[in-house]
Amino acid sequence: MSAQRSPALVHLALALGGFAIGTTEFATMSLVPFFAPGLGIDEPTAGHVISAYALGVVVGAPLLAVLGARMARRTLLIALMACFGIANAASALAPTYDAMLVARFFSGLPHGAYFGIAALVAASLVPPEKRTQAIGRVMLGLTTATIVGVPFANALGQWLGWRWGFGVVAVLAAATMAMIAWAAPRDAGDPTASPLGQLRVLRSSQLWLTLGIGAIGFGGMFAVYTYLASTLIEVTGSGPAMVPAVLAVFGIGMTIGNIVVPRFADRALMPTAGGLLLWSAATLALYPLAAGQLWSMLAIVFLIGIGGALGTVLQTRLMDIAHDGQSLAASLNHSAFNTANAIGPWAGGLAIAAGYGWTSTGLVGAGLALGGFAVWAVAVATATPKRVAATA
Repeated sequence: MSAQRSPALVHLALALGGFAIGTTEFATMSLVPFFAPGLGIDEPTAGHVISAYALGVVVGAPLLAVLGARMARRTLLIALMACFGIANAASALAPTYDAMLVARFFSGLPHGAYFGIAALVAASLVPPEKRTQAIGRVMLGLTTATIVGVPFANALGQWLGWRWGFGVVAVLAAATMAMIAWAAPRDAGDPTASPLGQLRVLRSSQLWLTLGIGAIGFGGMFAVYTYLASTLIEVTGSGPAMVPAVLAVFGIGMTIGNIVVPRFADRALMPTAGGLLLWSAATLALYPLAAGQLWSMLAIVFLIGIGGALGTVLQTRLMDIAHDGQSLAASLNHSAFNTANAIGPWAGGLAIAAGYGWTSTGLVGAGLALGGFAVWAVAVATATPKRVAATA
């Protein structure tokens, strides 16, 4: 048996998996113009590949968390990353559009369960008052991917062919498996755990309210992010070459948010979540005013990105209310955020189609953030005094 590794090394190993997942999730969007002709389809049809991945996340998060309830967490993480790596290798080798759809769906299946179990492992290695910071360190893998991994995968896809953009993710998955096998603590699993025990958490109104906060409140960020490139070109007047740089600034904002915000959340969890929702509402409302100039656009995109720390904060909240359904609750967080990834672009697209312009997505996003805040207010008002004291 290997020696106990330091929490920092375990967090690094878990974050590497987040880096791999973040790279494929966001890089696929940028590779659409390249794999669409390669598979003999148009770009709108190729966009269904992205939807297939999101559907895989929503389905896989609860399903795999429940089925893996009795498994040792270290073993489950390795198995999830193995499935993820194989599915991305299949994406790289997909001969047809239909094969690609299937491969992307299976690529998404391990996403939510991996982050959920990784969060539980990361939090278990530190004192209770530092849990959110530990989860934030794992999520740094995802945010760093938006700065480094996505541009690299996109560049690799352009230089050597789009298939390499997926192939490199399969390599990252293999590296993650090796890192987790070496660094993660060995645990015996829980033979008393059962799928029914995990499913009992679904009776909790606080669980559904917390998921609602993420599904609605986080949708505002996606409303802006989805149409950011078009806004930069059509409103700001920037050339296409500036788009990757602005997207990287967004990623830097998310990264800094996941470093700084968890320190506040570990002292006052739910107040921090409410504050982040108001922060997002304010910054998104300023987005239309900032879109006219590149310097102001860079500033507001950075500030909007900081609000991305909401995912880390809600991850801890779900762990607090889950009791015997820890794995399922933690995994469902990512189903909620992929729901936000559907709601935000849809609502923003409605505003644009109605003739309100590209910058209207900021006001739509602000409205969604305020909607999430309304759900947050209900969650706080209906929580038991004991739970409020534990999270205040």
